Amino acid sequence: MTKKRINGIKYWAQVFMLPIYWFSFITPRSRKIWLFGSTFGKRFADNARYFYLYVNQYQKQTARAIWITHDKKIVDLLSAHKMEVYHYKSLRGIYYCLRGYVYIFDNYSKDISFWLSGGAVKVNLWHGSGNKKTNYDNKFDWVRHPRNNWERFKTALRRMSDEKPHHYTLATSPMMAEIFTSAFHTDLAHIIQEGYPRNDVLFSNGLINIYTGEEQKILEYIKQKKGEGKKLILYMPTFRDSESLFFRVMDLERFNRYLTQKDLIFFTKLHPKSKVKDKFHQVEYTNIINIDSEVDPYTILMYTDLLVTDYSSIYSDYLMLNRPSVLFPYDYEEYSKDTRECYFEYNDYMPEIKAYTMDQLMEYIDLVLQEDSYEEGRMKLRDRIFASADGNSSTRLYEKIGMIINR
Repeated sequence: MTKKRINGIKYWAQVFMLPIYWFSFITPRSRKIWLFGSTFGKRFADNARYFYLYVNQYQKQTARAIWITHDKKIVDLLSAHKMEVYHYKSLRGIYYCLRGYVYIFDNYSKDISFWLSGGAVKVNLWHGSGNKKTNYDNKFDWVRHPRNNWERFKTALRRMSDEKPHHYTLATSPMMAEIFTSAFHTDLAHIIQEGYPRNDVLFSNGLINIYTGEEQKILEYIKQKKGEGKKLILYMPTFRDSESLFFRVMDLERFNRYLTQKDLIFFTKLHPKSKVKDKFHQVEYTNIINIDSEVDPYTILMYTDLLVTDYSSIYSDYLMLNRPSVLFPYDYEEYSKDTRECYFEYNDYMPEIKAYTMDQLMEYIDLVLQEDSYEEGRMKLRDRIFASADGNSSTRLYEKIGMIINR
């Protein structure tokens, strides 16, 4: 039996979970139990990760933070640090999914367990405040905008488990709140306006992080190169069909010679959904280093001197550091045509220098490392995207969620 057919059977078998979902509306839930999960249960990452760490380290007296995962490696990682964590199919995982009063996640409640989430208050922290249209605002999203009755039928279960997960959505500013009311079909009263927990670690806020083995490994390498006086560049593109054009635009051998001459290290980190991850893993050059796509970028972002990206919301978060970026939208025409529209005109929204060829990329890297001329525009944009930028977002978010569940 093919993998596609097996996945199809698993998808439609979810129909038999409906009685369990209805049952989950009547199970007694404790306001003290807060459940956390990320990226469909597959990663320990993003906003949910840092908010979980914050609650564990600063709010233990009033909230019991429990991480729910689909990956046994994450169970082992957090258990080794004496953090409370359960696999979603374990007896304790099922029990706490039925007992937890608050579900906190960064994609959908299936990051924890949609079918056991009926009676919980759900808070979607989401995973990006950027310019790309998302969810219902993305006209290329065939799940939310089915093109015919067959698509509407076959994506019905997906829409149910995606679109009913959150009662509250986190937005980082009044501007983003207005956007998210449309993108998530959430009324303004159910938008929580606060900063992202993941950005708190870009400030010296005292939060103790927990690293995976891969994160620890790359951190040691980065600190070594920083100690040697190297300038570190992080390349983080967003995922899309046209990202494979990177290998047509770039002559990596010549680019590596340029990096070597300039004493630069160019780290590449692909989106976990990228279709070219394997190809980047095969790249072997002295000054081009690929970072595993599953590494949480907020473990390394503060060590970099320059960000190279395209349309990714990582650019928005990098504004917190007020460091230069070079945008590399080599496929802008293809991307805007069949992948994702933007909320604002691209060239006006992102006030950084833009390279469309490898030669321009090298020229502009030199330019911005010598003189950063884009700070004023960058800070204006930061103030539009983020109402606060001080490293205390988790504290305020905790207070706001507490007010919601104790009403």
